[in-house]
Amino acid sequence: MNWTDERVELLKKLWAEGLSASQIATQLGGVSRNAVIGKVHRLKLSGRGRTSSSAPRPKKTASSNGPRPAARTSRQVTTTVGATALQARYDSEPDAHAQVRPQQNVVIPIPLKLKLVELGERTCKWPIGDPMHEDFAFCGNDVGECGPYCGYHSKLAYQPASDRRKAR
Repeated sequence: MNWTDERVELLKKLWAEGLSASQIATQLGGVSRNAVIGKVHRLKLSGRGRTSSSAPRPKKTASSNGPRPAARTSRQVTTTVGATALQARYDSEPDAHAQVRPQQNVVIPIPLKLKLVELGERTCKWPIGDPMHEDFAFCGNDVGECGPYCGYHSKLAYQPASDRRKAR
């Protein structure tokens, strides 16, 4: 299938009207949805408007019952250029009164500063310092049940998926 000038003009018109790539492919005939998306990107079409929330945001009021749990408001953000042009994203804004929970029972171990040849199966392999310097070493504390790191360094290296999603 060749992209003739007439088909390109029809593509531009339908894209500006807000039709999806699948709908445009159906109307053009003989072309796939992916071909339409590829042509849109090559033409750098960005005629679609940004969606905005017309619903009013609730007013934030101070609670007299102490600190509130962290609340988030989100609004939809639409990207019009690139491989994810049709993908909706949500921009989260943290609440101004969000509280950070302090970690309980955090014990920072004193590193044993073992060299690479001194490491074993049950020693923490958390690097300390710059590998290009003479004083480079590894934590060396007991790893406990399993894994390459001690309890403290495991908490640094492995974050629960829910915490990673909140950080985005």
